[in-house]
Amino acid sequence: MSFEKGLALYKAGKFEEALSCFDALIVSHTGQAELHLYRGRILTRLGKGEAALEDFDFLVSLEPYNTDYISDRGVVLHLIGRNEEALSELDRATNLDPKNPYRYSSRAFLKDRLGDFQGAIEDYERAIELDPEDAIAYNNKGLVEEKMGNIARSKKSFEKADDLIGYKPKTTDSMPPIGQEKSEKPAFEMPDFSATNPPKKVDTAHFFETLKGVFGNKETRNEFLNFIRGFFSGKKS
Repeated sequence: MSFEKGLALYKAGKFEEALSCFDALIVSHTGQAELHLYRGRILTRLGKGEAALEDFDFLVSLEPYNTDYISDRGVVLHLIGRNEEALSELDRATNLDPKNPYRYSSRAFLKDRLGDFQGAIEDYERAIELDPEDAIAYNNKGLVEEKMGNIARSKKSFEKADDLIGYKPKTTDSMPPIGQEKSEKPAFEMPDFSATNPPKKVDTAHFFETLKGVFGNKETRNEFLNFIRGFFSGKKS
């Protein structure tokens, strides 16, 4: 077994085979951070959050101030329903890396899921302040504003996102298909989670699949994918 083989299996979505490969590599190469990083991601994709947490606990013990490890650990904590600890980890990552807009966007995303809409808005606004061309932050801010019932503000946020990505709505007089909202917003939508009954535990596979196409490809915003899909998107930059 080799790291390259395990990585290829991981990227191909063959997670059980990849797990066997990384298990064997960790036995023969004890303590190598990169091996634990990918095994943690694979375990997360397989819905084995408790086991994944052990790998991320190990990584954070090796590098207590590595904000990527801290943030990824927060994701795992959230996926297994330990939301207060998850938020604490994202707070820590943000405090250690306060000039990085990704830290605020990822914390905003979690706050939105937990029903703290005002906190999410504040974090998205900080992310936008740091990266004024972040169309994703504008769009996601608009979605939260919409949930709060502030339609005028959400419309402005969506329009700003549209302007930044060059999106031009198609004009049509036809009704949308049954079961589809009539909306001309960009195609990156977040799921609607109840503010009064936020999920205690997430179906991991559904969580990742739902959010797979949510975010854009700009390099600055790609780091946000480490929070949502970093476990299966390959090595971080």
